[in-house]
This record gives sequence, C-alpha cells and structure tokens, in this order.
Amino acid sequence: GISNLVMSWGHDEYMFQMLKANGCTIPEAGLNMIRFHSFYPWHDKRAYTHLESTDDAETMKWVKEFNKFDLYSKGDAIPDVEGVKPYYQTLLKKYNIDGKLKW
Repeated sequence: GISNLVMSWGHDEYMFQMLKANGCTIPEAGLNMIRFHSFYPWHDKRAYTHLESTDDAETMKWVKEFNKFDLYSKGDAIPDVEGVKPYYQTLLKKYNIDGKLKW
C-alpha cells in the first residue's frame, strides 16, 4: 500500500513519526491523514494507484476531508493563544501526548 512507499521527508512525515514515537493514540486513519495530506500526486491526481492496498481507500477518504480545512484555511487574524489553549490541552491529553515529548 501507499504507507510502504519511500518518500522524501517533509513536515507531514516528521509529524507522523513524532506522534508514533511518543505513543499517540490517534487512530491509524488519522495518523495516515497527517502523513499523506500533502501527497497531491496520489490523492489529487490519482497517481500511484497501482500501489494502493485496500486500506488506502479509508486513508484517501480522511485525507480529502482534512484538505477541506487545511488548504487555504489560514487567516490573518492572530489567535488568542490563552483562549484556545484549554481546547488543545484537552486534545493532547485525549490522544496521550500531553507530557514531555521525544523529539
């Protein structure tokens, strides 16, 4: 499947590896969504389909859903860090990455 490809490392692969190494409990489909959301030749142009496994259909579904919120979703407004901090701290705790992380 797609997860067996060797690709250059970017911020997506780094985040995926860091989360895995730290025991993150985000489901595999979510981790793969992080890992492959910038792999446009695959999920946008449909290249490499001959290398897909049956599990890749689920990854594709989540990558496409995530891209709705990722691509062109940045704004000029600076977020209120203290205001959003409790929300993100809850997510970090939920997925077991709320302590010191191995970098």
